[in-house]
Amino acid sequence: MRRGISGGEKKRLTTGEMIVGPSKALFMDEISTGLDSSTTFQIVSCLQQLAHISESTILVSLLQPAPETYQLFDDIILMAEGQIVYHGPKSCIMSFFESCGFKCPGRKGDADFLQEVLSKKDQRQYWSRTEEGYNFVTVDQFCDKFKASQSGQNLAGELSKPYDESKGHKNALSFSIYSLSKWDLVKACFARELLLMKRNAFIYITKAIQLGLIAAITGTVFLRTHMGVDRIHANYYMSSLFYALLLLMVNGFPELAMAINRLPVFYKQRDYYFYPAWAYAIPSFILKIPVSLVESVAWTSISYYLIGYTPEASRFFSQLLILFLIHTVTLSKFRCVASYCQTMVVASICGTLTFLVMLLFGGFIIPRALLPNWLKWGFWLSPLSYGEIGLTGNEFLAPRWLEITLSGATLGKRILMDQALDFSSYFYWISVGALIGFTLLFNVGFAIGLTIKNIPGSSRAIISRNKLATFGERNQDKDTENGMPKLQAETALTPNRTGRMVLPFTPLTISFQDVNYYVDTPAEMRKHGYMERKLQLLHNITGAFQPGVLSALMGVTGAGKTTLLDVLAGRKTGGVIEGDIRIGGYPKIQQTFARISGYCEQTDVHSPQITVGESVAYSAWLRLPPEIDSKARNVSYICFCNGTRATNTQTYTSSVPKNL
Repeated sequence: MRRGISGGEKKRLTTGEMIVGPSKALFMDEISTGLDSSTTFQIVSCLQQLAHISESTILVSLLQPAPETYQLFDDIILMAEGQIVYHGPKSCIMSFFESCGFKCPGRKGDADFLQEVLSKKDQRQYWSRTEEGYNFVTVDQFCDKFKASQSGQNLAGELSKPYDESKGHKNALSFSIYSLSKWDLVKACFARELLLMKRNAFIYITKAIQLGLIAAITGTVFLRTHMGVDRIHANYYMSSLFYALLLLMVNGFPELAMAINRLPVFYKQRDYYFYPAWAYAIPSFILKIPVSLVESVAWTSISYYLIGYTPEASRFFSQLLILFLIHTVTLSKFRCVASYCQTMVVASICGTLTFLVMLLFGGFIIPRALLPNWLKWGFWLSPLSYGEIGLTGNEFLAPRWLEITLSGATLGKRILMDQALDFSSYFYWISVGALIGFTLLFNVGFAIGLTIKNIPGSSRAIISRNKLATFGERNQDKDTENGMPKLQAETALTPNRTGRMVLPFTPLTISFQDVNYYVDTPAEMRKHGYMERKLQLLHNITGAFQPGVLSALMGVTGAGKTTLLDVLAGRKTGGVIEGDIRIGGYPKIQQTFARISGYCEQTDVHSPQITVGESVAYSAWLRLPPEIDSKARNVSYICFCNGTRATNTQTYTSSVPKNL
């Protein structure tokens, strides 16, 4: 088991990945997520020095930074509802809000004040003009006041002046799309792809061993001692050849999943112009050639003489070449499908569909002679057809199948005619050329798909509440329901929101003593001299969580916070856990504990096909006890979606038990 890195370390890795190189303009969104305040301060301090020393342009988006982190910035851009409320020096922002009638108390941090002064529920407490009545100041009003202020006018004046290009440094912009030459880009992608293949060596080794075992089993089914060179056993030879093609094609399916999993990283690096799509596609194709060769050799070397094909070295290598090309075509096809479909669900459907089409027109299930005339073109568009032509011609045109039959044709020719595969011997090389062509075609399609396709998912727009209300007023007369405006209809159908939802709840104490957690020591640590077999991540953790007490688990990034929560919640599926964990004084049993517990993970996992309300309603239906009737379940969902708090507990059904 590999421990990997924590969420905060991932955020630092992303930041470092963007800083390295000749980047002169950095846009950094929520870089403090998952980081403790000390680490955030260190990163922003580094960015400040980078901006001042190298004169880089850096824009950092932070939600609510600590006061010491806030003081590191030079300029502040304050946004709300898609509009800029203030843009200017940090030293002038407080005086701007004081001119608007709002003052930050001495006990309050500047960043907290700037977040809350724009909120309708928090704005009143900062009103400083006590002699005047308070009225909520909207975002649009703040924007108008900023434009009329001295800072806003200075900004507008600076933006209205055309920039003097003669003052710009010749190296201010990059005139080349990529930092390296084409050859260096290809070498870098080769090195990265080779590293990834080494990390996934277990998959490739397992696939090769699997093929070898299946080849041995297949050889015992079509054992040579039970088969003769006659028309009856020719069908067995034909079936074994088709089975070999079919198995090598199915063996390429894991390439689809691996290609899909790598797409998010590729899109990020492509959009930052780390390398072009073709530089990524070429190594993916070339470095898979040895994989196809090994798996083809594993199959052919075991099955060829077990089944009893023609005992000639030239025909052995001819069969090996066809199987190798079929496997290469299959891998290329699945990579091409992954580049266009982009998601595992769609790619699985399209990959299976293309596989079935190739199988249908392959010339074995439905011989070419039995295909309708208007569908015979499909035979020549299926790579499986050329594999069939190559393998059957290689075997049944051998000297041992030259016995003359009653029809005057040789035995091998007669067998090929029955399957409508009676082609001349030179069609073997046509098949080889066709399979090479399919390989190149799919890889070119793979490169084009990586170039033209973007990250799956729709963009999200932000609209202010005022604009939303304006749109609602415009459409109020259009959207009617049972003779009422839509808004009134929804209000009429919504239960009274002034009540409190009460559900059964039993207070529980969670205690844990001497909790230790071990994982297998990564190989990299052993190379650096760490000789212990187990790596201890938690050391004798003891504590208790009591009902009615809100506890905070704190620590720097990588301290083990997520690991401890995973262990207590029973989410760790690997490693060794030691210690005593009790729920209400009883030893914890995960099957029953999961029923009464909830865990908000660091990485959110939700279905993109359903709404927020549907997710909550589904959870309520599955987790609430059976004595809670359907009306109470729906009411709890409505209360959550509206975010309301009510006080009248008599509004809802009296059968609902007490305490939430």
